[in-house]
Amino acid sequence: MGISIRIDETIYNQAKMVAGAECRSIPNQIEFWAMIGKCALDNPDMPIEFIRDLLISKHQDRALAEPFKFGENGG
Repeated sequence: MGISIRIDETIYNQAKMVAGAECRSIPNQIEFWAMIGKCALDNPDMPIEFIRDLLISKHQDRALAEPFKFGENGG
């Protein structure tokens, strides 16, 4: 269910540019930014890049992942 909200035109235009580059809709881009901001406030000791990458990885295809094998490669 979507809810209409008012948003500053500058933020909307920035989201429009980034959304196209990152293959998201404008509302999805703004929602993504909001999730990053919320997670950053909830976890102030984590770098913002780590939070962003973590949120992105949650939506990636798991079939592309390679299992980590302990004790290999001299470890």
